[in-house]
Amino acid sequence: MRKLLFCFMGCFFITALTAQKLPCSKPEYRQFDFWIGEWEAYGLNGKKAGDSRISLILDSCIILEEWTSASLQQGLRYAGKSFNTYNSATKQWQQTWVDNAGGSNEYLQGKFENNRIIYTSNPFKFSKDTMAIRKMTFTNLSSDKVRQHGEISKDNGKTWMTEYDLEYRRKRINQ
Repeated sequence: MRKLLFCFMGCFFITALTAQKLPCSKPEYRQFDFWIGEWEAYGLNGKKAGDSRISLILDSCIILEEWTSASLQQGLRYAGKSFNTYNSATKQWQQTWVDNAGGSNEYLQGKFENNRIIYTSNPFKFSKDTMAIRKMTFTNLSSDKVRQHGEISKDNGKTWMTEYDLEYRRKRINQ
């Protein structure tokens, strides 16, 4: 009888534990998982732009990007991190970028559609008399390729100009 009671209690606790889901396990939080991995990024000219490690952190609630440029820029190896998450309150994807040059960008509007994450920034002061908006699109091209296309608009989104266009290629693990 005692063994039966312990067996029942054990099954109860195992069922209770497996029934509890992590807060970020809903499908919306997994829409950007196609970017997770180790990548080499190349510009349209075929030249390597940098390396990027994309990982899940904080109980799979945050997608962390760790970027390092392939070459020195003004004597500095440019590096940065982005924190990407799905905001369940606003039903939007969000990204915050910070770098070792003192820069930062924030994208508070983001949506998943057609196998892409599309981020848009709030308007910001580009120059003394010009406001601008940035758009950044991540397109899942295949299990081994992702396109990151950065654009800027200085006319409130009527026309867009490319700032950068990168193809992420998944690094191969040497066996």
